Amino acid sequence: MLQLFNSRSQQRERFRPVPGRPVRVYVCGITPYDTTHLGHAFTYVTFDTLMRLMRHGHGWPVRYVQNLTDIDDDVLRKAAETGEDWRALGLRWTDLFRGDLAWLNLVPPDVYPGATSVMSQIIGHVATLITRGLAYESGGSVYFAVGADPDFAADLRLDRASLLDIANERGNHPDDPGKRDPLDFVLWQAGKPGEPAWHSPWSAGRPGWHIECSTLALAHLGEQVDIHGGGGDLAFPHHACEEAQSTPLVAHRPWVRWWMHVAMVEKDGVKMSKSLGNLVLVRRLAAEGHHPDTVRLYLLQHHYRQAWNWDPARFQDTAAMTRTLHAAIARVSPGQRLLDLSRFGPRVTGALDDDLNTPVAVNAAMELADAIIDAPPGSDLRPAQDLLRATAGQLLGLHLVPVVPAPGELMGRWPAPLVAEPDLLLPPEDESA
Repeated sequence: MLQLFNSRSQQRERFRPVPGRPVRVYVCGITPYDTTHLGHAFTYVTFDTLMRLMRHGHGWPVRYVQNLTDIDDDVLRKAAETGEDWRALGLRWTDLFRGDLAWLNLVPPDVYPGATSVMSQIIGHVATLITRGLAYESGGSVYFAVGADPDFAADLRLDRASLLDIANERGNHPDDPGKRDPLDFVLWQAGKPGEPAWHSPWSAGRPGWHIECSTLALAHLGEQVDIHGGGGDLAFPHHACEEAQSTPLVAHRPWVRWWMHVAMVEKDGVKMSKSLGNLVLVRRLAAEGHHPDTVRLYLLQHHYRQAWNWDPARFQDTAAMTRTLHAAIARVSPGQRLLDLSRFGPRVTGALDDDLNTPVAVNAAMELADAIIDAPPGSDLRPAQDLLRATAGQLLGLHLVPVVPAPGELMGRWPAPLVAEPDLLLPPEDESA
């Protein structure tokens, strides 16, 4: 019985698939203008573990979508700084990200779409929201009117001043002269000279961030999402805005059944972020010779809803755990005495069913590995090793082999992202039209 914490209700609830369809999962992906740090890795390892539990632990079919925010202010800013074409820059950083996550043994999403692949659908959704009185055009831009939605961000139980403070910290522009309300958020922004732009009824421009994810989820998962997740910093405003604009577009209620948010990773007591530069990079750990199982084990020793601080000493200790697991898989004992596995079989799955309690699951896998190593001569270790592969390997996602290719050699294990609808993107000389 899988119990998951639902950010909407702020409590653990039993998760049941909707009969007759795969579990529909959408996880917000990266904005590709920099490389993968442990905060990213923690989020995506968490959801990878959940996908593994659903598929292998429960036998449920899953359709997993992870997006790519391939057009965004940060991408354009970085491209302007480097002089690189914004598309080439985004694809280059996306390739690095794909290699990093493949190195960590993440199973690729079923669909990996960029926002630019659904531009016509985005424009259609914005038009529908205007027609329904939930959005308005101003100066070629279109804004969602939060005052028209009495349930806007209601699940967060915060007053208006608190919502505005958080939004302003996370990219809101309260003084935008086109807005009727400082909390209103952009659905379509009029293009600026030199920026990429798409045709629309309101202006040559590009979509806002929130409508990109809503449209991708609707396009690839239909009118109801079972689990929608991402980092904890996306709960507001991003996910609240997604829900506000998506709910009027669908017949099913709620649009998202479960919201899941992964806690932040800190370094020296401050959240890791690209803007601060206080990052522990996955690719740097690989270059230093660390095994990907060590990185993944280190992440899994933290519960996904608890913030934690990078601890180099604890990370080094985790390398010994990796060696133990690899030794347990490699040990050969040609005997016939079977180990008693009755206390090991359900423990990893049971821990994961308990709101993804990965620290307890890791401890159970390590006890099994110790039992294999400590087994007396003459033991038949093969059933125990098979169980270790099924738990530490298939469920927890460890490679369980001593040598793994470098991230750059593994990029091809992930699908290339779906990107731009070329017929809608205006040619460069017309982008300010």
